[in-house]
Amino acid sequence: MSVIAKNITKKFGKQKALDDVSFIIQPGEVVGLLGPNGAGKSTMMKIITCFLPASSGEVSVNNYDVIEESIQVRKKVGYLPENNPLYLDMYVKEYLGFIAGIYKIGKVRKERISNIIGLTGLELEQNKRIGALSKGYRQRVGLAQALLHNPDVLILDEPTSGLDPNQLLEIRNLIKKIGQEKTVLLSTHIMQEVEAICDRAIIIHNGKIVADDYTANLSGMVTNQDIITVEFNKKVKAEELEEIHGVKQVQSIKRNTWKITSDPEKDIRQDLFEFAVKRGMTVLSLNKQVQSLEEVFQSLTKK
Repeated sequence: MSVIAKNITKKFGKQKALDDVSFIIQPGEVVGLLGPNGAGKSTMMKIITCFLPASSGEVSVNNYDVIEESIQVRKKVGYLPENNPLYLDMYVKEYLGFIAGIYKIGKVRKERISNIIGLTGLELEQNKRIGALSKGYRQRVGLAQALLHNPDVLILDEPTSGLDPNQLLEIRNLIKKIGQEKTVLLSTHIMQEVEAICDRAIIIHNGKIVADDYTANLSGMVTNQDIITVEFNKKVKAEELEEIHGVKQVQSIKRNTWKITSDPEKDIRQDLFEFAVKRGMTVLSLNKQVQSLEEVFQSLTKK
């Protein structure tokens, strides 16, 4: 297993930042840790990366305990904190050489630095001072240092915070590429980020996990109805549509186009086609609305 958290609680005085949190992240998964500000995301990441001890519970990375075997855990984990601390007076290549020394990367040091510079797209910036780089390129340097020792698990805390749209897309693509070879846990409160990058999402609110599932499955977890938009080539009466089994509500949107609310346990799309065929009509369009991850997030964290 890559990351296992069992019954993690973290207290700061009387306040619980994390309250009995448990999850398992399998090797090769890209998982988003979601939650509003103050939900406990960064605290969880600091516990996984050995920066903070939990008040109670256990965390292991690749079967190494974060308390008892923290040195082994640090060897297996690459960490990009939210504030991305860098030595701004150092040059990019110089800084990566410094990090390689910390990790005691020996004979393959030059090759490894060169490969990481290529992977993170820093070729043209490698001889510049870090302080002279844009925020997007500083994020690349942060990713480079996190990847330099070739960790199995990559922990990224708000990796795209404050980036412009072009920088955002570049870092997203880079994380997706890295995720093909490594286990990745990234925290964010930006839903589009998770939909674009992650296979699975863990939503945390007030220190508790309120949802944990594949992103494709989360869209239906907080709704108790399906919404279908259908357009026919001829006029239809609302009363006729209401007679279809499973239909709860019918609303006219525009000429021959209807918004139908139905029971989620009864998929009425086939019934709508049969309804049209019996009346000699054609279904011009049929669309089942899917609840967005953002709507799910808001529903689960607004209380």
